[in-house]
Amino acid sequence: MQVLHPNLEEKLAALRQCSYFANMDASMLAELAEGTRLLSFNRDEVLFWQGEPGAGLYMLRRGSVKLFKVSPQGRELIINVFEEGATFNEVPTFDDGPNPVNVAALEDSQVWAIDHSTIRRLMHEHPEMYRQVTINLARNLRMMVDVIEQLSFYLVINRLAKLLIQLSPEQLTDPAGAARLTQDQLAARLGTVREVVARALRQLERSGAIRIRRRKIEILDREALKRWTDVQQ
Repeated sequence: MQVLHPNLEEKLAALRQCSYFANMDASMLAELAEGTRLLSFNRDEVLFWQGEPGAGLYMLRRGSVKLFKVSPQGRELIINVFEEGATFNEVPTFDDGPNPVNVAALEDSQVWAIDHSTIRRLMHEHPEMYRQVTINLARNLRMMVDVIEQLSFYLVINRLAKLLIQLSPEQLTDPAGAARLTQDQLAARLGTVREVVARALRQLERSGAIRIRRRKIEILDREALKRWTDVQQ
């Protein structure tokens, strides 16, 4: 991790873009800026670990990160992937508990970190902030409910088809391989193992929805792939 040194205007501009603080007046933003740092992380570097004391709210300025958990056997499950502009680590920021997940950089990334005590003090002084906090936390809850639904009611092949549709072309076919997801990474996002993903990919290929060449995945028939997403257990 490297601590960068942005000027005040850069901090204020970043805070205005955050959904939690977009409607704050200039004086409140200036207070927040005092407790805001810009951090740089290398690819695969861990931002923080589950169970550690929460340091604050994070906003992704550049790059991407994964939120993940690790089983006692060492198996990794990716909860979500966030890209530029996203905020994360809200739970310990607002309940003063430990970090509920691990977070690591998927590529070289820059992250704004806002001190949790500064945020909570402003919320106490300005109760109108609670409305926006509630809206954002409700949005996160909906996301988690969707994750539970996918894991409970859909086969791996159905979840894989949905994921492939959501991924960018670079994540499927990047010639250099830097952005392209491996089968292990696909498995981690789906809460399964590589062997199961490999079988599902072969089945999707046999159906004509995709083609796999030299570890690259090409979508041949997007409509056929979408039909796979609708089949429940």
